[in-house]
Amino acid sequence: MSTHNTPNTEASKPWYRQFWPWFLIALPATSVVVGLTMLGVSIINQDSLVQDDWYKDGKAINQSLARDTEATRLGISAELKIDAMTGDITVHTLDNGEFHPPSSLVLIFSHPTLAAQDQKIALSRQDGDGIYRGTLEHGLSGRYYIELSTTDWRLHSSREFPLDTLTLGHE
Repeated sequence: MSTHNTPNTEASKPWYRQFWPWFLIALPATSVVVGLTMLGVSIINQDSLVQDDWYKDGKAINQSLARDTEATRLGISAELKIDAMTGDITVHTLDNGEFHPPSSLVLIFSHPTLAAQDQKIALSRQDGDGIYRGTLEHGLSGRYYIELSTTDWRLHSSREFPLDTLTLGHE
């Protein structure tokens, strides 16, 4: 019987035809691809929680507190009615008699995390009874901070939408 030596087939293959070099190359290559993907996602979906003018916002807190105190002193409250189909908003302000309804109000809906969902609506007075009207730019869904104000006073709250009616008072 003749013994015939067969060469080791695994050792005779060139390196690029073997499993282990490609496995070792795939590990760092996968990390690079995942890292670049995460970088792309973070650039496209930037966080909007921190505002650029945070210092100015911090200084304005005292003004806001004074406006809240003034709303409490005047006994102002408001009932908001929102038509989900048309986006029409009707605001009826109530007070203890010392309040003189201004010609316009500002209503702000601020989303806690998505600045693109924020809405600022100018409400105009329809008659002398403190009824104001405006229109939403788009529907509201989820939690929002609500602020109804003038330069002198402010009512604020937070609610989960969609809602048809809500009341703002001294909170």
